[in-house]
Amino acid sequence: MTHRDTTDSVRARLLQAALDCFLADDYHQVSTRRIAEQANANVAMIRYYFGNKEGLYEEMIRDTLAPLLSVLDGPMLNSVTGFTEFLQLYYQTMAEHPAFPKLILKVLALNQGPGRRFIQQLLERGRTQGAHKLAALKASGHLSADLDPDIVRMSFVSLAMTPMLLKTIFEHQMERTMDADFLQQLAAFNGHLLAAGLSGAGKTMAGAA
Repeated sequence: MTHRDTTDSVRARLLQAALDCFLADDYHQVSTRRIAEQANANVAMIRYYFGNKEGLYEEMIRDTLAPLLSVLDGPMLNSVTGFTEFLQLYYQTMAEHPAFPKLILKVLALNQGPGRRFIQQLLERGRTQGAHKLAALKASGHLSADLDPDIVRMSFVSLAMTPMLLKTIFEHQMERTMDADFLQQLAAFNGHLLAAGLSGAGKTMAGAA
């Protein structure tokens, strides 16, 4: 194993340990020593890779959201049908870390933890990139030119976040588990729902006018 492989492994272990710890307890209840011990690493490695606890916390959030944010720079959302694929990726990512959506909500709504500005920056990046994707779909004639990007974003976020935020409640009510197969079907349905809404939005808005 090379030195690079070793350092990458330590960094990855620290990120995973931070994710586990911060999802289990509030930010101020988690110490760097606890994270280092869980990662089987020296606490000095946190300073080396991330500067401090806050730097590790922010990098943990960035690392968890990376698969979703990278999509905004790729071709997945170049067509309306790509929304289904993105929802599948979102559900899969959040299912692997079921407490993560609640952590984001706590930071944004309750200001718990230091990452509010950082998360808002990530969300703003998503908003900006999403608006660019929507503009390209409008320019190609796939969507109505009158479509409001904030309405689309609000609808998409609702379809993505709500099932994962309320997953435990939904499972109890349905008396069934929202497993991988269920989430894949949900992504397909919600993707179709969103695509149908987008394709008919121009007609609906014209009729309302």
